[in-house]
Amino acid sequence: MQVQFNSDSSVMGTENVAERIEAAVREKLARFAERLTRIEIHVRDENGAKGGADDKACTIEARPAGGRAIGVTEHAAKVDDAARKAAATLAQRLDRHFGKSDRNNHAPRPDKVL
Repeated sequence: MQVQFNSDSSVMGTENVAERIEAAVREKLARFAERLTRIEIHVRDENGAKGGADDKACTIEARPAGGRAIGVTEHAAKVDDAARKAAATLAQRLDRHFGKSDRNNHAPRPDKVL
């Protein structure tokens, strides 16, 4: 599972923000690692220098092998909190996504041949 981290310049206040967030997301989504090809993490400060409550946002997009991307966005006062909330929400969505296919024993949809 490949992890890609993106952020705007206002979020990168400390050196290891990317490492901390990536490690937390990897830990939360570890049980899905063999079923995902890539995870993209986007963090941003929506108000910039103005400040405000819940102005940090984290969007995480997971790409299941052979499926459509699943994405979530969460907001919080701190980037780490937004990332933690987004990872938890994504884990729930992936549970539902993979749980349905496991329960119904559906094979992946075959490619259409013309």
